[in-house]
Amino acid sequence: MNSRREFTVHFYPFSGHPNSDTCWSLSAGPEGRIYAAACSEMVPGERVVIYRYDDRSDSLERLFDMDTAVDDPRDSGRATQCKIHYSFVPSLSDHRLYMATHLSGPPAGESFYNPWLSWHDRKRCFRGSALLAYDIKTDEVLWWDTLFPKEGCRCLLHDEDAGLLYALSYPRDHLFVYDLKKREARDLGRIGSINAQVLFLDARHRVWTSDDYGHLVRYDPQLDRMDVSPYVLPHLAGPQTGWHSVLYDAAADPADGCIYAVPWCGFPRLFRIWPLDGPFGRVEDLGPVTQEYDRTQPVNTYIDHCGGLVVAPDGFLYYVASRWPKPMGANPYEDPMEGLVWRMNTQTLERELVAILRRPDGQAAQYVSRGAIDRNGDLFFGHLNVLRSAWPAGVFRVQLPEAHRRKPQADSLRMWG
Repeated sequence: MNSRREFTVHFYPFSGHPNSDTCWSLSAGPEGRIYAAACSEMVPGERVVIYRYDDRSDSLERLFDMDTAVDDPRDSGRATQCKIHYSFVPSLSDHRLYMATHLSGPPAGESFYNPWLSWHDRKRCFRGSALLAYDIKTDEVLWWDTLFPKEGCRCLLHDEDAGLLYALSYPRDHLFVYDLKKREARDLGRIGSINAQVLFLDARHRVWTSDDYGHLVRYDPQLDRMDVSPYVLPHLAGPQTGWHSVLYDAAADPADGCIYAVPWCGFPRLFRIWPLDGPFGRVEDLGPVTQEYDRTQPVNTYIDHCGGLVVAPDGFLYYVASRWPKPMGANPYEDPMEGLVWRMNTQTLERELVAILRRPDGQAAQYVSRGAIDRNGDLFFGHLNVLRSAWPAGVFRVQLPEAHRRKPQADSLRMWG
Protein backbone atom coordinates (compact mmCIF):
# COMPACT_ATOMS: atom_id res chain seq x y z
CA MET A 1 0.00 0.00 0.00
CA ASN A 2 1.24 3.49 -0.83
CA SER A 3 0.88 5.36 2.47
CA ARG A 4 1.86 8.62 0.79
CA ARG A 5 -1.72 8.99 -0.40
CA GLU A 6 -2.81 9.29 3.22
CA PHE A 7 -0.60 12.31 3.95
CA THR A 8 -1.75 15.74 2.70
CA VAL A 9 0.81 18.51 2.17
CA HIS A 10 0.00 22.24 2.34
CA PHE A 11 2.32 25.24 1.87
CA TYR A 12 1.82 28.65 3.49
CA PRO A 13 4.07 31.47 2.22
CA PHE A 14 4.79 34.53 4.36
CA SER A 15 2.70 36.65 2.01
CA GLY A 16 2.69 39.65 4.33
CA HIS A 17 6.49 39.76 4.34
CA PRO A 18 7.52 39.50 0.66
CA ASN A 19 11.23 39.97 1.43
CA SER A 20 11.31 36.90 3.65
CA ASP A 21 13.88 34.48 2.23
CA THR A 22 14.30 31.94 5.04
CA CYS A 23 12.40 30.33 7.89
CA TRP A 24 15.08 29.15 10.30
CA SER A 25 12.95 28.80 13.41
CA LEU A 26 9.68 26.93 13.79
CA SER A 27 8.32 25.64 17.08
CA ALA A 28 5.22 24.58 18.95
CA GLY A 29 4.36 27.06 21.67
CA PRO A 30 3.41 26.00 25.21
CA GLU A 31 -0.23 25.78 24.09
CA GLY A 32 0.58 23.65 21.04
CA ARG A 33 0.16 26.25 18.32
CA ILE A 34 2.89 26.66 15.71
CA TYR A 35 5.13 29.74 15.64
CA ALA A 36 7.44 30.58 12.74
CA ALA A 37 10.11 33.20 12.06
CA ALA A 38 9.86 34.90 8.67
CA CYS A 39 13.51 35.90 8.32
CA SER A 40 14.99 38.30 5.78
CA GLU A 41 18.77 38.12 5.75
CA MET A 42 19.59 38.81 2.08
CA VAL A 43 17.80 42.15 1.70
CA PRO A 44 19.59 45.11 3.32
CA GLY A 45 17.76 46.94 6.08
CA GLU A 46 15.18 44.22 6.78
CA ARG A 47 13.85 42.41 9.86
CA VAL A 48 12.36 39.15 11.07
CA VAL A 49 8.58 38.96 11.46
CA ILE A 50 6.87 36.51 13.84
CA TYR A 51 3.94 34.44 12.55
CA ARG A 52 1.61 31.88 14.11
CA TYR A 53 -0.48 29.26 12.36
CA ASP A 54 -4.20 29.75 12.99
CA ASP A 55 -5.79 26.31 12.84
CA ARG A 56 -9.29 27.80 12.80
CA SER A 57 -8.78 29.81 9.62
CA ASP A 58 -6.06 27.54 8.20
CA SER A 59 -3.75 30.51 7.64
CA LEU A 60 -0.70 32.30 9.02
CA GLU A 61 -1.35 35.08 11.50
CA ARG A 62 1.16 37.93 11.71
CA LEU A 63 2.09 38.77 15.31
CA PHE A 64 4.81 41.44 15.36
CA ASP A 65 7.96 42.83 13.73
CA MET A 66 11.05 42.15 15.78
CA ASP A 67 12.88 45.42 15.06
CA THR A 68 9.95 47.41 16.43
CA ALA A 69 9.47 45.12 19.44
CA VAL A 70 13.11 45.46 20.57
CA ASP A 71 13.62 49.10 19.55
CA ASP A 72 16.31 48.40 16.96
CA PRO A 73 14.94 49.96 13.73
CA ARG A 74 15.80 48.23 10.48
CA ASP A 75 16.97 51.56 8.97
CA SER A 76 19.27 52.46 11.88
CA GLY A 77 22.45 51.94 9.85
CA ARG A 78 23.40 48.93 11.99
CA ALA A 79 23.30 45.29 10.99
CA THR A 80 19.67 44.28 11.37
CA GLN A 81 17.56 42.07 13.62
CA CYS A 82 16.92 39.99 10.51
CA LYS A 83 16.37 36.46 11.78
CA ILE A 84 15.72 34.03 14.61
CA HIS A 85 17.96 31.05 14.12
CA TYR A 86 16.86 27.87 15.96
CA SER A 87 15.95 30.03 18.93
CA PHE A 88 12.28 29.60 19.81
CA VAL A 89 11.78 27.90 23.20
CA PRO A 90 8.46 27.41 25.05
CA SER A 91 7.78 27.83 28.75
CA LEU A 92 4.90 25.79 30.17
CA SER A 93 4.89 27.30 33.65
CA ASP A 94 4.18 30.89 32.60
CA HIS A 95 2.73 30.42 29.07
CA ARG A 96 5.58 32.22 27.36
CA LEU A 97 7.56 31.74 24.21
CA TYR A 98 11.16 32.93 24.48
CA MET A 99 13.11 33.83 21.36
CA ALA A 100 16.52 35.27 20.53
CA THR A 101 17.71 36.97 17.34
CA HIS A 102 20.67 36.25 15.11
CA LEU A 103 22.72 38.39 12.72
CA SER A 104 23.68 38.34 9.02
CA GLY A 105 21.49 40.97 7.34
CA PRO A 106 23.44 44.00 6.09
CA PRO A 107 22.62 47.55 7.17
CA ALA A 108 20.24 49.56 5.03
CA GLY A 109 21.96 50.77 1.86
CA GLU A 110 24.73 48.14 2.00
CA SER A 111 25.05 44.70 0.46
CA PHE A 112 27.12 42.68 2.94
CA TYR A 113 27.81 42.42 6.65
CA ASN A 114 30.89 40.87 8.25
CA PRO A 115 30.67 40.73 12.07
CA TRP A 116 34.46 40.55 12.49
CA LEU A 117 35.14 43.47 10.16
CA SER A 118 32.54 45.62 11.92
CA TRP A 119 33.27 44.54 15.50
CA HIS A 120 34.56 47.99 16.54
CA ASP A 121 32.37 50.01 14.19
CA ARG A 122 29.93 51.80 16.49
CA LYS A 123 27.65 52.84 13.64
CA ARG A 124 27.42 49.55 11.73
CA CYS A 125 28.03 46.85 14.34
CA PHE A 126 25.15 44.54 15.24
CA ARG A 127 23.72 45.72 18.54
CA GLY A 128 23.49 42.19 19.88
CA SER A 129 21.13 39.26 20.14
CA ALA A 130 17.76 40.45 21.41
CA LEU A 131 16.14 38.01 23.84
CA LEU A 132 12.37 38.48 23.99
CA ALA A 133 9.61 37.05 26.20
CA TYR A 134 6.20 36.73 24.53
CA ASP A 135 2.99 35.97 26.44
CA ILE A 136 0.98 33.58 24.27
CA LYS A 137 -2.24 34.13 26.26
CA THR A 138 -2.36 37.91 25.98
CA ASP A 139 -0.32 38.18 22.76
CA GLU A 140 1.97 40.75 24.35
CA VAL A 141 5.70 41.29 24.34
CA LEU A 142 6.49 41.26 28.07
CA TRP A 143 10.13 42.31 27.98
CA TRP A 144 13.32 42.10 25.98
CA ASP A 145 17.00 42.15 26.85
CA THR A 146 20.33 42.02 25.03
CA LEU A 147 21.47 38.43 25.45
CA PHE A 148 25.04 39.23 24.42
CA PRO A 149 26.38 42.34 22.62
CA LYS A 150 27.69 42.37 19.02
CA GLU A 151 26.87 38.66 18.48
CA GLY A 152 23.90 36.69 17.25
CA CYS A 153 22.30 33.67 18.88
CA ARG A 154 22.80 30.53 16.79
CA CYS A 155 20.55 28.32 18.95
CA LEU A 156 18.70 28.45 22.26
CA LEU A 157 17.67 25.92 24.93
CA HIS A 158 15.33 26.23 27.92
CA ASP A 159 15.89 24.31 31.14
CA GLU A 160 12.53 25.20 32.66
CA ASP A 161 13.11 23.37 35.96
CA ALA A 162 16.25 25.42 36.57
CA GLY A 163 14.90 28.68 35.17
CA LEU A 164 17.81 28.92 32.75
CA LEU A 165 18.34 29.54 29.06
CA TYR A 166 21.45 28.31 27.26
CA ALA A 167 22.67 29.85 24.01
CA LEU A 168 25.49 29.58 21.48
CA SER A 169 26.87 32.88 20.25
CA TYR A 170 28.04 33.68 16.73
CA PRO A 171 30.68 34.39 15.52
CA ARG A 172 32.78 33.64 18.63
CA ASP A 173 31.05 30.29 19.34
CA HIS A 174 30.77 30.70 23.10
CA LEU A 175 28.25 28.92 25.31
CA PHE A 176 26.22 31.26 27.52
CA VAL A 177 23.74 30.66 30.33
CA TYR A 178 21.01 33.21 31.07
CA ASP A 179 19.25 33.30 34.44
CA LEU A 180 15.61 34.24 33.76
CA LYS A 181 14.98 35.39 37.34
CA LYS A 182 18.07 37.58 37.60
CA ARG A 183 17.94 38.56 33.90
CA GLU A 184 21.71 38.05 33.70
CA ALA A 185 23.91 36.17 31.21
CA ARG A 186 27.17 34.39 31.98
CA ASP A 187 29.82 33.28 29.50
CA LEU A 188 30.69 29.60 30.04
CA GLY A 189 33.53 29.52 27.54
CA ARG A 190 34.48 29.02 23.92
CA ILE A 191 33.72 25.80 22.06
CA GLY A 192 35.38 26.31 18.68
CA SER A 193 35.15 28.25 15.44
CA ILE A 194 32.23 26.55 13.69
CA ASN A 195 28.93 26.85 15.51
CA ALA A 196 26.87 23.78 16.15
CA GLN A 197 23.25 24.35 15.17
CA VAL A 198 21.58 22.82 18.21
CA LEU A 199 21.82 22.37 21.97
CA PHE A 200 19.97 19.61 23.79
CA LEU A 201 19.31 18.73 27.41
CA ASP A 202 19.46 15.36 29.18
CA ALA A 203 17.62 14.10 32.27
CA ARG A 204 20.46 15.27 34.53
CA HIS A 205 20.13 18.83 33.23
CA ARG A 206 23.41 18.62 31.36
CA VAL A 207 23.64 20.59 28.11
CA TRP A 208 25.04 18.93 24.99
CA THR A 209 26.35 20.22 21.67
CA SER A 210 29.38 19.53 19.44
CA ASP A 211 32.68 21.09 18.44
CA ASP A 212 34.37 21.75 15.09
CA TYR A 213 35.71 18.21 14.76
CA GLY A 214 32.50 16.33 15.44
CA HIS A 215 33.08 15.60 19.13
CA LEU A 216 30.21 15.84 21.57
CA VAL A 217 30.60 18.65 24.10
CA ARG A 218 28.78 18.47 27.44
CA TYR A 219 28.29 21.17 30.06
CA ASP A 220 27.48 19.97 33.58
CA PRO A 221 25.90 22.76 35.69
CA GLN A 222 26.60 20.84 38.91
CA LEU A 223 30.33 20.89 38.16
CA ASP A 224 30.20 24.14 36.15
CA ARG A 225 32.46 22.45 33.62
CA MET A 226 32.53 21.57 29.92
CA ASP A 227 33.93 18.24 28.78
CA VAL A 228 34.68 17.01 25.26
CA SER A 229 34.11 13.44 24.13
CA PRO A 230 37.14 11.61 22.64
CA TYR A 231 34.86 10.03 20.02
CA VAL A 232 33.91 11.50 16.66
CA LEU A 233 30.26 11.51 15.60
CA PRO A 234 29.32 9.19 12.69
CA HIS A 235 30.44 10.43 9.28
CA LEU A 236 31.39 9.02 5.90
CA ALA A 237 34.75 7.25 6.12
CA GLY A 238 37.34 8.02 3.45
CA PRO A 239 36.44 11.39 1.92
CA GLN A 240 35.57 12.89 5.31
CA THR A 241 37.05 13.37 8.73
CA GLY A 242 34.96 14.68 11.58
CA TRP A 243 35.75 18.26 10.53
CA HIS A 244 32.59 20.38 10.31
CA SER A 245 30.40 17.47 11.47
CA VAL A 246 28.64 19.76 13.90
CA LEU A 247 25.18 18.87 15.17
CA TYR A 248 22.41 20.30 13.00
CA ASP A 249 19.16 19.03 14.51
CA ALA A 250 18.21 16.86 17.47
CA ALA A 251 14.90 15.51 18.76
CA ALA A 252 14.26 13.72 22.04
CA ASP A 253 12.24 10.53 22.30
CA PRO A 254 10.22 10.88 25.54
CA ALA A 255 9.59 7.12 25.59
CA ASP A 256 13.18 6.11 26.30
CA GLY A 257 15.27 9.26 26.72
CA CYS A 258 17.42 8.90 23.62
CA ILE A 259 18.17 11.78 21.24
CA TYR A 260 17.92 11.42 17.45
CA ALA A 261 20.30 13.73 15.60
CA VAL A 262 21.81 14.63 12.24
CA PRO A 263 24.97 16.65 11.46
CA TRP A 264 25.43 19.70 9.28
CA CYS A 265 27.84 18.37 6.70
CA GLY A 266 27.88 16.59 3.36
CA PHE A 267 26.66 12.98 3.30
CA PRO A 268 24.63 13.40 6.53
CA ARG A 269 23.89 10.37 8.67
CA LEU A 270 21.18 9.75 11.23
CA PHE A 271 22.28 8.64 14.67
CA ARG A 272 20.85 8.39 18.14
CA ILE A 273 22.54 9.39 21.36
CA TRP A 274 21.94 7.75 24.73
CA PRO A 275 23.29 10.54 26.97
CA LEU A 276 23.06 8.61 30.26
CA ASP A 277 25.00 5.56 29.06
CA GLY A 278 28.66 5.33 30.03
CA PRO A 279 31.06 8.17 30.84
CA PHE A 280 30.16 10.15 27.72
CA GLY A 281 26.97 8.68 26.40
CA ARG A 282 26.52 6.09 23.67
CA VAL A 283 26.09 6.89 19.98
CA GLU A 284 24.43 4.56 17.44
CA ASP A 285 25.02 5.14 13.74
CA LEU A 286 21.73 4.56 11.88
CA GLY A 287 23.15 5.17 8.42
CA PRO A 288 22.82 7.77 5.63
CA VAL A 289 19.65 9.81 5.19
CA THR A 290 20.01 11.22 1.68
CA GLN A 291 20.29 9.60 -1.73
CA GLU A 292 23.26 7.64 -3.00
CA TYR A 293 25.72 9.30 -5.40
CA ASP A 294 29.43 9.45 -6.09
CA ARG A 295 30.83 10.13 -2.63
CA THR A 296 34.20 11.23 -4.00
CA GLN A 297 32.59 14.39 -5.39
CA PRO A 298 32.25 17.58 -3.32
CA VAL A 299 28.74 18.46 -2.25
CA ASN A 300 26.87 21.60 -1.29
CA THR A 301 25.32 21.22 2.18
CA TYR A 302 22.35 23.26 1.00
CA ILE A 303 21.60 20.49 -1.52
CA ASP A 304 22.60 17.39 0.46
CA HIS A 305 20.65 18.12 3.62
CA CYS A 306 18.51 16.64 6.38
CA GLY A 307 16.51 18.47 9.06
CA GLY A 308 13.12 18.85 10.68
CA LEU A 309 13.45 15.95 13.15
CA VAL A 310 10.28 15.30 15.16
CA VAL A 311 9.38 12.39 17.42
CA ALA A 312 5.59 12.46 17.07
CA PRO A 313 3.03 11.21 19.62
CA ASP A 314 2.52 8.10 17.47
CA GLY A 315 6.04 7.05 18.55
CA PHE A 316 7.61 7.42 15.09
CA LEU A 317 10.51 9.68 14.12
CA TYR A 318 9.78 11.99 11.18
CA TYR A 319 12.44 13.94 9.28
CA VAL A 320 12.95 15.62 5.91
CA ALA A 321 15.83 14.65 3.63
CA SER A 322 16.64 16.37 0.35
CA ARG A 323 16.35 14.77 -3.07
CA TRP A 324 17.82 16.23 -6.23
CA PRO A 325 17.07 14.79 -9.68
CA LYS A 326 20.34 15.42 -11.48
CA PRO A 327 23.76 13.89 -10.88
CA MET A 328 26.27 15.82 -8.85
CA GLY A 329 28.08 18.25 -11.12
CA ALA A 330 24.93 19.08 -13.08
CA ASN A 331 22.61 21.93 -12.11
CA PRO A 332 19.88 20.52 -9.84
CA TYR A 333 18.22 23.94 -9.62
CA GLU A 334 16.98 23.53 -13.20
CA ASP A 335 14.84 20.61 -12.06
CA PRO A 336 13.70 21.69 -8.60
CA MET A 337 14.81 19.67 -5.62
CA GLU A 338 12.28 18.11 -3.25
CA GLY A 339 12.01 17.40 0.45
CA LEU A 340 11.23 13.79 1.28
CA VAL A 341 9.35 13.24 4.53
CA TRP A 342 10.47 9.97 6.08
CA ARG A 343 8.87 8.07 8.95
CA MET A 344 11.04 5.72 10.99
CA ASN A 345 9.83 3.06 13.39
CA THR A 346 11.99 3.68 16.46
CA GLN A 347 11.74 0.02 17.50
CA THR A 348 12.56 -1.74 14.22
CA LEU A 349 14.40 1.22 12.58
CA GLU A 350 12.41 0.61 9.39
CA ARG A 351 11.97 3.76 7.28
CA GLU A 352 9.14 4.66 4.96
CA LEU A 353 8.71 7.59 2.59
CA VAL A 354 5.35 9.14 3.53
CA ALA A 355 5.20 12.55 1.81
CA ILE A 356 7.03 14.80 -0.63
CA LEU A 357 7.38 18.53 -0.08
CA ARG A 358 6.94 20.58 -3.25
CA ARG A 359 6.35 24.31 -3.43
CA PRO A 360 3.32 25.26 -5.54
CA ASP A 361 5.42 27.83 -7.42
CA GLY A 362 7.78 25.10 -8.63
CA GLN A 363 10.81 26.28 -6.64
CA ALA A 364 13.18 24.01 -4.73
CA ALA A 365 11.74 22.57 -1.53
CA GLN A 366 14.56 20.37 -0.27
CA TYR A 367 15.88 22.43 2.66
CA VAL A 368 13.86 22.13 5.85
CA SER A 369 15.22 23.87 8.92
CA ARG A 370 13.07 22.71 11.82
CA GLY A 371 9.97 20.61 12.40
CA ALA A 372 7.24 20.51 15.05
CA ILE A 373 3.88 18.93 15.72
CA ASP A 374 0.89 21.06 16.65
CA ARG A 375 -1.97 20.55 19.11
CA ASN A 376 -4.02 18.80 16.41
CA GLY A 377 -1.32 16.23 15.67
CA ASP A 378 -0.13 17.64 12.31
CA LEU A 379 3.50 18.08 11.28
CA PHE A 380 4.95 21.48 10.36
CA PHE A 381 8.28 22.26 8.70
CA GLY A 382 10.08 25.56 8.22
CA HIS A 383 11.34 26.11 4.68
CA LEU A 384 14.05 28.23 3.06
CA ASN A 385 13.73 30.17 -0.17
CA VAL A 386 17.26 31.35 -0.80
CA LEU A 387 16.72 31.18 -4.56
CA ARG A 388 14.58 34.30 -4.24
CA SER A 389 11.57 33.19 -6.27
CA ALA A 390 8.50 35.40 -6.65
CA TRP A 391 7.08 33.81 -3.49
CA PRO A 392 8.65 34.40 -0.07
CA ALA A 393 9.72 31.66 2.33
CA GLY A 394 7.06 29.82 4.27
CA VAL A 395 5.84 26.82 6.20
CA PHE A 396 4.76 23.33 5.16
CA ARG A 397 1.96 21.52 6.99
CA VAL A 398 1.77 17.75 6.60
CA GLN A 399 -1.58 16.38 7.69
CA LEU A 400 -1.14 12.94 9.19
CA PRO A 401 -3.68 10.18 8.59
CA GLU A 402 -6.10 9.44 11.41
CA ALA A 403 -4.25 6.25 12.35
CA HIS A 404 -1.18 8.33 13.26
CA ARG A 405 -2.71 11.62 14.38
CA ARG A 406 -2.52 12.06 18.14
CA LYS A 407 -2.46 15.17 20.25
CA PRO A 408 0.96 15.70 21.83
CA GLN A 409 1.52 15.56 25.57
CA ALA A 410 3.56 18.05 27.58
CA ASP A 411 6.57 15.72 27.78
CA SER A 412 6.89 15.70 24.01
CA LEU A 413 7.21 19.49 23.69
CA ARG A 414 10.58 20.43 22.27
CA MET A 415 12.48 22.68 24.67
CA TRP A 416 15.29 23.70 22.35
CA GLY A 417 15.28 25.61 19.09
